Amino acid sequence: MPTPSPSQLPQRSAFFDNAKVVLVVLVVLGHGWEQIITVDAPVLRALHNVLYAFHMPAFILLSGYFSKSFTGRPDQIRRLLTGVVLPYLIFNAVYAEAYHYFRGTPFTATPAIPVYLCWFLLALFLWRLTAPLWSVMRHPVATAVVISLAAGMFEMSQDLALPRVLMFLPWFVAGLRMRPEHFVRLRTPAARCCAVAVFAAALCLARMLSPAPSDDWLSMNSGYSALHATPLHYLLERLALFALSAALVAAFFSLVPGRRMRITALGSLTLYPYLLHGLLIRAAEKAGIFLVLMNWGLAGTALLTAAAVPTVLLLSSAPVRALAHPLVEPRLPRWLAKPMPSSGQRTVPKDSHEPLPARQGQALTAATSPAMSTDR
Repeated sequence: MPTPSPSQLPQRSAFFDNAKVVLVVLVVLGHGWEQIITVDAPVLRALHNVLYAFHMPAFILLSGYFSKSFTGRPDQIRRLLTGVVLPYLIFNAVYAEAYHYFRGTPFTATPAIPVYLCWFLLALFLWRLTAPLWSVMRHPVATAVVISLAAGMFEMSQDLALPRVLMFLPWFVAGLRMRPEHFVRLRTPAARCCAVAVFAAALCLARMLSPAPSDDWLSMNSGYSALHATPLHYLLERLALFALSAALVAAFFSLVPGRRMRITALGSLTLYPYLLHGLLIRAAEKAGIFLVLMNWGLAGTALLTAAAVPTVLLLSSAPVRALAHPLVEPRLPRWLAKPMPSSGQRTVPKDSHEPLPARQGQALTAATSPAMSTDR
């Protein structure tokens, strides 16, 4: 079977949509697990540590992969404002109010300091602005790694989520450098067998080290002094975490299904469950649900784990999207932005997926769906 020409290939890839759906489920799962982990749950701590070693790096890598075409054109800047900046400003205020209502903390909606999960949108905005810079640099990934490690050697404020912006930077830059054939190489039967072995080894290692490493190491939000480590210890452990995360990220993409499934269409809607699930977390915390689940032990953990997928499905549903649409996908006020000039030129879809190339006579499955996701 001949390889189809680019004009014959669909714009959206089922593989990437599936990956995004699985990743947002893992984000929901991780935030849920955080509420019930105790010192008496070493296995859950091990699972949590493995999850946090790869799920945000993989999410950020995909964000970089879909930022390769960003050059700062007016239409791209406009989509960056409506798809990232405005949702960030809106939900940063929403979560500040949620913390005030559910936890009784003072309401402080400071745009420069992200609240809870809003850090990712602010970081994505800053990363995407730098995308043209990395395209002209030699050894961009190595440079980003050096910047990431150096960031932990200094005391930084949480303004603009700067520690995470710098420490997670290598994954965004790696995504910028990824090409479709790189993902194809991960999708061979041999690679999938290796992926299973990688996850099994990582779980065994995490169980042996549990409860280490702490959340402060995995969240990429603290420097060496806050981690009570020497500079040398910090650098060596961060390098070890980079290597482990790289292996797990590669293993994750090896295991993502490439065929179109029922969940595939949700790949264009992941911003909804990402931004909304934290409100459910805070409401459940206020209601004491997590305390009940902790008291139930293994049964409570299993129930919470099983709830991750239904939660994503609920928050991606049409009724929820209809209610949340003005907040998640706001329009840029007319008084704030100039009207886009009309032209006969074709515009680039805001969430187009670069198709994976054919392999062994079969093109990997791709499917079109509405253009809306966190990688806009």
